[in-house]
Amino acid sequence: MTGKVTNVLLCGVGGQGVILASDILAEAALRAGLDVKKSEVHGMSQRGGSVVTHVRFGGAVHSPLIWKGEADILVAFELVEALRYLDTLSPHAVAVVDDVKRVPTTVSSGPFVYPTDPAALLKERVPTTLIDCSAVARALGSARMANTVLLGALSKKVDIPESVWREAISQKVPRGTEEANMRAFEEGRRLAGGA
Repeated sequence: MTGKVTNVLLCGVGGQGVILASDILAEAALRAGLDVKKSEVHGMSQRGGSVVTHVRFGGAVHSPLIWKGEADILVAFELVEALRYLDTLSPHAVAVVDDVKRVPTTVSSGPFVYPTDPAALLKERVPTTLIDCSAVARALGSARMANTVLLGALSKKVDIPESVWREAISQKVPRGTEEANMRAFEEGRRLAGGA
């Protein structure tokens, strides 16, 4: 492991498991022997509002916040939420995104028009791994595991051993769902391929 700090911004809509995913990422980084800081904003998360978390890990991390232009990886659980946070990305950033449209209540109550092709807009700005994690999770038995599918794809982008990810997932997911979540994680890794 290097001393470089990796900045991962996770965003989505309340109820999608953004907070759990950031907890698993932070736990995996800790188990890998890295310094980790995490910050989260989820004021309206239970009502379907926007949720964003910052996870920073590396040799020495002094602040939990990722400033504009500094995120190395964007992990988005919803397409418009991915577009909303493009300004946080560094020039070398990549994105891992669930190919799902779910308008957050924080924007659906105003004069919001969902873009015709948000995935194309996203890919114009940043190299993107786009997976329909929700469909994959449903096929595996529960749409609630879409976050673990997304983490599987993310695991191909960061320098944390696969075995450590598995330990963190086992530690953090609800008891009794460990085996199903491992299948979801494996499928996310497979779909992300060599990326």
